[in-house]
Amino acid sequence: MRFFHLDPITRKRLARFRRIKRGYYALLMLAALTFLSLFANYLAHNRAIVVSYQGKLYFPTFKYLSMATFGQKDEYGFDDAETDYVLLKDTLKQNRRGWLIMPPIPWNPYQSDFWYTLHQNAPPPNPPDIARRHYLGTDSQGRDVAARLIYGFRVSIFFALALTLVSQLIGTFLGCLQGYLGGLFDILSQRFVEIWSALPFLYIVVIMSTFFVPSFWMLLLIMALFEWISITYYMRTELYREKTREYCLAARSYGASHLRIIFRHLLPNCLTPLVTFTPFLMVGAIFTLTALDYLGYGMPAPTPSWGELIDQGLQPQNRDKLWLIVSPFVALSITLILVTFIGESVREAFDPKQYAKYE
Repeated sequence: MRFFHLDPITRKRLARFRRIKRGYYALLMLAALTFLSLFANYLAHNRAIVVSYQGKLYFPTFKYLSMATFGQKDEYGFDDAETDYVLLKDTLKQNRRGWLIMPPIPWNPYQSDFWYTLHQNAPPPNPPDIARRHYLGTDSQGRDVAARLIYGFRVSIFFALALTLVSQLIGTFLGCLQGYLGGLFDILSQRFVEIWSALPFLYIVVIMSTFFVPSFWMLLLIMALFEWISITYYMRTELYREKTREYCLAARSYGASHLRIIFRHLLPNCLTPLVTFTPFLMVGAIFTLTALDYLGYGMPAPTPSWGELIDQGLQPQNRDKLWLIVSPFVALSITLILVTFIGESVREAFDPKQYAKYE
């Protein structure tokens, strides 16, 4: 039984997108990076992936295990603190009582490393050091830059996906109603959209930040209140054009409901602007979140953020710490380039001048 069927025009568009190599490979790369970010705890964390101790396996990546579990004690003689897995690795290697596997970057994004301050009298930020496995150095608080880049990517990409989904749903629904119903509803709703779009987005974020601590969901809500506006204009225009076609008039004559006509017959033929603008909305969402983090109105500290790393790198005392500015800038540039390549390729593949579903 076939649950999902693509019409011939859509299959041609997808085939054309696949032939545009830069967009197709950019999509594969971005999908792979997004998938890997889901397992960031296995890439950068101070907890071991797996521990073999006295013939028993432990998986502490997502579970707190105290020092008592592995016979450790801290400097004060207590064993209720979390296990030091780096020290445990050396102990197991010396005693040959087990083994463990650490992530490639054995630092979590919130952990500070003051080893350089204690042993080399070099306060953070510190340059890249392969021996300490700080491959991109540390920031002003001694936290690993590579770990914060990985977790910052996960925050940015899923924020952009969530914002794009919510804003596209709201904008598509309202734009379709405007274009299909027209008349008084269209006039009143269009005046509301014009007034709402005139509100200063940044000022509202600043005002909200003075009353509430910024969070992922609060920023998503505030940005979603404004991001839906742009798509309504395009969907409104598309519905105005399509509702005069013969297939729409035929659906009306058969007694189809208004919602069925909009979402079953009209909307599938008006998806070109929705599909082509989605990647560019993601670019805007990532860039806006980074800018807000840079200005201090984004994600709350100490949430990993590319904008916060850029802000650290641009501080006067850190101007010579190139790894602080180059690392997040390169990560941001690569991500935006990949999404832009996808957007350009989708726009070219779904160009309505190439195919027409109804003549």
